Parts: sequence; structure tokens; C-alpha cells
Amino acid sequence: MSRSLHKLIFAACRQLGLDDDARRDLQVSVTGKTSLRDMSDGELKLLVNRLKEAGFKDQPVRSRHKPAPRADLRMIHVLWRKLGEAGALRDPSRRGLNTFIRKRFGSNWGSVPADVDMLRDWQQIDAVIQALKDWGRREGIEFAWEDHAR
Repeated sequence: MSRSLHKLIFAACRQLGLDDDARRDLQVSVTGKTSLRDMSDGELKLLVNRLKEAGFKDQPVRSRHKPAPRADLRMIHVLWRKLGEAGALRDPSRRGLNTFIRKRFGSNWGSVPADVDMLRDWQQIDAVIQALKDWGRREGIEFAWEDHAR
């Protein structure tokens, strides 16, 4: 999670026009530490919150992929995105999702499609959705479904 928080902090500083010295000064004022590597995830989150208070607008990265062709596949992407936003993922990208599916289900299914959007078997899709929901519960993530109407 630290790597994604580091990237988010650097993106926020670019957006706000903070140079390295200003970023370090902010880090010291928020956490008492000059190095991001010395901070815990909680301290990094405090720093991100402080940057948001200063005007940072966290904009989602626009994917070059079209939306998934089926609603159940789109649900997989929504769950994966929510896990990423909560900081539960090392790699919140599409590549990370495909890697998760290969590692988690490859031995059970025998073969796994190259991309999640190529899944067609409803039982396999449901297994992925349930695994992601379970992961979210373990992480304490509340999936507020009314927020996913986009």
C-alpha cells in the first residue's frame, strides 16, 4: 500500500505546485518525519488528507479500455477499484486484477483467460465477485452500492 500512497502524494504535490522542499516541510509538520519511507501507512494517509485539505483533487486515472461488456464483469472492476481506493492492493491496475485471478483461480479452473473481460462462465465470474467481496469484508470496506451508479 505504501507505494500507491507515495505515488498519490507525489501526484498531489505536482497538482498543488509543491517542490521537494515544500513537500518535506509539509511532511515534517504533519508527521514529524522528513522521509516518506520512514512513515507508516497511517502517517502517509494523514499526509494525503492534509494535501486534500490544501486543495488536492484525486482524479481517477482514465483507462484506455472500454467498459466491460457485461454488468457482472463491471462489478468485478468496481470491487477491484474499491479495494484499491482503500489501499488493500499492491497493484490496483487491470494487470493486478488479472494477476489476482490467475493466482487465485488458475489451479481450480485449469485455464484462465488473459483478461478479466474475457470471462464468460457465470460461475467463474461469480467466484471472482465473491472472492473480492470477502476480501473487502476482511479489510473492513463498506461497499456502498448506491455510489457505483456511474
